[in-house]
Parts: sequence; structure tokens; C-alpha cells
Amino acid sequence: MERVSEQAHGTGTRKTFVYVWIWLLVLTGLETFLAYEQLAVKIMLSLLMGLSVIKASLILSYFMHLRYEKRSLTLTLLPGLIFIIVLLLAFFPDSLRLYSMRPH
Repeated sequence: MERVSEQAHGTGTRKTFVYVWIWLLVLTGLETFLAYEQLAVKIMLSLLMGLSVIKASLILSYFMHLRYEKRSLTLTLLPGLIFIIVLLLAFFPDSLRLYSMRPH
């Protein structure tokens, strides 16, 4: 009986996990590339935060198997995600202030 319930729960294939892993590597490489570019601070931080949210969603969806869970379980995490994004945006100006304080 236990095996039947395990098989009823959807899981990804090895091919899917390799594709997700490759995308995570590509996004990490893009973040590293952006770190060495001379972009405006607001643009740089916005891009890096956006890429981090994308990477976190990939990790949560596939490697933590939330993609294969019931929608109600996934929706319980939504308030926490909204709270974290609000905190990131609320303290975004502070990161710009700290950048202007460092010696050039």
C-alpha cells in the first residue's frame, strides 16, 4: 500500500532535473557576469534581485517538489513570498545609501 501512494505522487524525470540544474547554472553565470559589469546600481540590484527570485522559484518548484504538490500547499507559501518581496523593496533604498557611503 505504501508503494502505491508514493507512485500516485507525481515526480519529475531525471531529464527535467538536469534541465532545471542547467538553467540554474546559466542564471548563476549571468549573475556573476552582471557583478563585473559597470551598470547603474539601481539597474544592477533590480536585475540581481529578479534573477534570485527566478532561481528560488525553480529550486522550490523542482528540487523541493512543490510543483508536484497540491495547489493548496503551494498557496500557503504565497503570503511568505509576498512578505519577503515587500521587505526587499522596502529596504532597497537603504542598499543604495550604503553604496554611496563606501570610499571610491
